Amino acid sequence: MYNGTSNPFAYQKITVGFAPDTVFANNGQGQQAINTWGMRGAFNHNWDPYWSSALYGAWAQISYSGGAKALACNTSGIGVQGAVERGDAIIFNCNPDYQVAQVGFIHRWTPVKNLTFSGDVVWTYVDQKYQGFLTTSSTSIGKPPAVYVLGNAGNVTALFRAQRNF
Repeated sequence: MYNGTSNPFAYQKITVGFAPDTVFANNGQGQQAINTWGMRGAFNHNWDPYWSSALYGAWAQISYSGGAKALACNTSGIGVQGAVERGDAIIFNCNPDYQVAQVGFIHRWTPVKNLTFSGDVVWTYVDQKYQGFLTTSSTSIGKPPAVYVLGNAGNVTALFRAQRNF
């Protein structure tokens, strides 16, 4: 996720989060656990046969074990440390743990049976624990080569949908 920043040394802010099942090392350490958990909920209200609305939310946490953090941060060629060794990153705090939260609202109109038009607005926030800078040298990420500061970010997404069921 990209956002603006007031940091004079960075082009933009970048937020990263990875949620694999484990981190594997082929040096006898084997698989190191990553714990994830979360919750979500929603409330839907049918105003009449044609209109309905829903409010929903979700929250999740991704926690790397000590062994998984060590592999992701300190092993050559893996994760952030691999970026450091290539000269791509300066990490002040290498901690791949993060949390993500979402809150959304959807409003639907069904003028005739099996045809629904809806508008949906979702706010997403990622609280990541990395701190430092990342320098990109290619445009393969869809952004210009530049220095990015690592940090938390949020965004709002609006979706419009027309659905016809047969």
